[in-house]
Amino acid sequence: MPIPILIGLGVAAAASLGAKKAYDGYKKHSESDDIVESARSRYQVRRDQFDRQEKKTMESLDALGNLELSIGKEFERFSTLSAALLQQLNQSRDLKLEVKLPRHTLQKVEAYTYSAVGVLGSIAGAGAGGVAAGFAVYGGVMTFAAASTGTAISSLAGVAATNATLAAIGGGSLAAGGLGMAGGTAILGAAVAAPILAIAGWAYDSHGEMALKNAKQASAEVDRAIPKLEAASTLMAKTDLAARKVKSAVEEIQVNFDRYLDTLEGIDNLIGSLKRLGRDVDEELAKFEEEIMLAIGNGYALAAILTDIISTPLFKVKIKNDDVIVNADGMPEMETDADGSLILNSDGIDDALDTGRNSAMRFNAQ
Repeated sequence: MPIPILIGLGVAAAASLGAKKAYDGYKKHSESDDIVESARSRYQVRRDQFDRQEKKTMESLDALGNLELSIGKEFERFSTLSAALLQQLNQSRDLKLEVKLPRHTLQKVEAYTYSAVGVLGSIAGAGAGGVAAGFAVYGGVMTFAAASTGTAISSLAGVAATNATLAAIGGGSLAAGGLGMAGGTAILGAAVAAPILAIAGWAYDSHGEMALKNAKQASAEVDRAIPKLEAASTLMAKTDLAARKVKSAVEEIQVNFDRYLDTLEGIDNLIGSLKRLGRDVDEELAKFEEEIMLAIGNGYALAAILTDIISTPLFKVKIKNDDVIVNADGMPEMETDADGSLILNSDGIDDALDTGRNSAMRFNAQ
């Protein structure tokens, strides 16, 4: 056969082989695109579900935190009014009137008040994103830990309480690249958060066998991430429900507390008016002695009930010999599951709400 014909046949064979390889490469790349698109779609559905639940949960925690912070402010006002009125009543008495509640109960209310007011003062006029939600998670835990470990009230006051509480509160949501509201310990552990925050592998080698291999790897990563997303969504949903339950109970009991606060406010305003008129304040105030003492006693009792509910941790803390375990910085250590996520304190919350509501019932008709 003439050499030119042989050369021609060789060129044709090579061209045919090249075309087949090109077609095979196209098929593999097309298959890779389909695999990645399917993985992306599966992931995005679960991610959208998680994002919606996370937003809802953060809103619930934020609402609860704002309520708890405002109650701390109310406690401060109640304490100021109570002290002033008791001092006024006791000026002309040999047998001094006093609040008939255990000192440790009053200390717990004071500790919570210092913490809440300190946080409010620290965020005044500044960006407070995530602080209220963080306070809902960690604010009460600080009071709970202090009561457990017998920390002196003086060490909880002012800057110490504020710094300790703020140290536990971070900012930013998962959508912003953060890990919720907790600085140091996130609600979601790294094993859960990592695949949620980023799925590596969307970009894959666009050439033949590597394209298919990397596309399958990306799909496998999504398969591993989806159960994590579902677990995270479940935890967020349970947290959302717990936050709303606590908020509802606190609001119910707050109504009665506010009645006694309003009583003291009214009497304090009356005293101011009497002083401006030059009237004998002590004589007029004596007429309200029973009402004042009832309002102070019942108000503090309700404040203690509210503090017990608020200081019940939303998530479980580590306890040893009935004491909360704290780290070197004085921060309570939280229990975590196998993925490093916090564990909801469901039974503790339910018990605290039942006890609080039952204890507060006797004030409903007063």
